[in-house]
Amino acid sequence: MHRAHRYRFYPTPEQEQQLARTFGCVRHVYNWALDLRSAAWSVGKERVGYHETARRLTLLKREPERAWLCEVSNVALQQSLRHLDKGFANFFAGRAKYPCFKSRRDHVQAASYMANGFTLRDGRLTLAKHDAPLDLRWSRPLPDGAKITSVTITRDAAARYHASILVDAPAQPLPVTDKAVGVDLGLLDLAVSSDGQRIANPRFAARKQTRIARWQRKLARKREAARAALGLTGKATPLGVRIPRSNNAAKLSRRIARIHATVRDARRDHLHKASTRLIRENQTVCVEDLAVSNMVKNDRLSRSISDVAWREFRGMLEYKAARCGRDLQAVSRWLPSSKRCSACGYTLESLPLSVRRWTCSRCGANHDRDLNAARNILAAGLAQQHEQRTAGLAGINACQASSDAT
Repeated sequence: MHRAHRYRFYPTPEQEQQLARTFGCVRHVYNWALDLRSAAWSVGKERVGYHETARRLTLLKREPERAWLCEVSNVALQQSLRHLDKGFANFFAGRAKYPCFKSRRDHVQAASYMANGFTLRDGRLTLAKHDAPLDLRWSRPLPDGAKITSVTITRDAAARYHASILVDAPAQPLPVTDKAVGVDLGLLDLAVSSDGQRIANPRFAARKQTRIARWQRKLARKREAARAALGLTGKATPLGVRIPRSNNAAKLSRRIARIHATVRDARRDHLHKASTRLIRENQTVCVEDLAVSNMVKNDRLSRSISDVAWREFRGMLEYKAARCGRDLQAVSRWLPSSKRCSACGYTLESLPLSVRRWTCSRCGANHDRDLNAARNILAAGLAQQHEQRTAGLAGINACQASSDAT
C-alpha cells in the first residue's frame, strides 16, 4: 500500500531560486492547460485529455518566448498535467469542484517528481536539473524494502520546505484483538470512548487567537496605508490594479503564517497520537459519519469545529485502520446517539446541547451525555459490522452454490 513520509529540508539560496523557478513553471503549465481545456469545451464542446495537453506542451516549450520552461525538469511539468487531469476526473465524478487557476500568492507551492525525476542515494535526494542534493532532515527512516514512487516538494506560507516521499510498502497488520470501541466526537473533548476514556481538545487555535488577531490588525493597517497612497480609501480596487506590499507587510504575513503553522503542527501531532492509540488498542473502531462541511456553516460553532478538526481525525483513523488490519465502522449521522438510553433503548424527544447529564425515565439509568452516545455508537457499529459480514457470507454461499450447480 502507498504511504507518504514527510521530511523538512533547508535549501541553499541557489536551491531556493531553482525551486522558485520550478514552482513558477509548474504553475504556468497547469494554468495554460486549464485554459486550453476550458476554451476547447466552451468553443467547440471538445474534451482535451492529458495526452493531447502533453503533446501540445512539447510544442509550447519550442516557442522562443517560453524557452524558460526548458530550465526545469520536464517530469515536474508533466506531473502538473496529470494533476489537472485528475482534478477534471474528480469534477466529472462529482467528488470536487471545477479546477481553478493557481496563483503565485497561494499559501502552498508544490512540484511533483516521478521516479525518473530524482535520485536517492545514501540518504541524499537530488532532483532533476538540480546541481546539489537537498539537505533533508531524516526524522525517521523509510520502511525496509519500500519502493519509492514519487517525491513532492512543497513550500508553505511560513517559508518552510518539505519533501513528501511516497513509497509502496506492504501493509503492517497488528496482532488481532477482540476489543471494540465506540467514539463520540465533540467540542468539550475531542473524543469520548465507550470504555470511559476521554481525549482532550487542547483548542490550539483558540489559544493563539489573541496573538493572531493582533498581528492581523497591524497587517490590515499597513494594507490600508498602501491603499491610501493610491487614493483608494473607501473605494473598490479597480480591475487590474494590484496593491503594493511593503517589506514590513511581507514580514508580518510570514509571522502570521508561522503562528498558523505552529497551530497546525501541534494539532496534527495530537490527532496522530490519539488516532494511533485507538487503532492499536481496538480491533473495531466505531464513529459517527458526521457532515462536517455542513456543520461549519453554523456561525457560532464554525471556528470551534474547525479547530477540533474532526474530519482530519476521521481520515487518520481510516488510513491507519486499513494499514493495520483494523475495522472502522462509520454509523449513520441520523442515529440519536445522545438521546437514546444505552441501557434500555428509550429515546428522548429532545436533548439540548446544554444538558450534559440526564436520567432515563423508563429504566432510571443516569447518563453522561457523551459516554452514552459513545456506547450507542458502539452498539450501532457492531450491528452494522454483523450485517456486512452476514451479507458477505451470503454472497459467498450463493457463488459456491452456483458453481456446484454447473
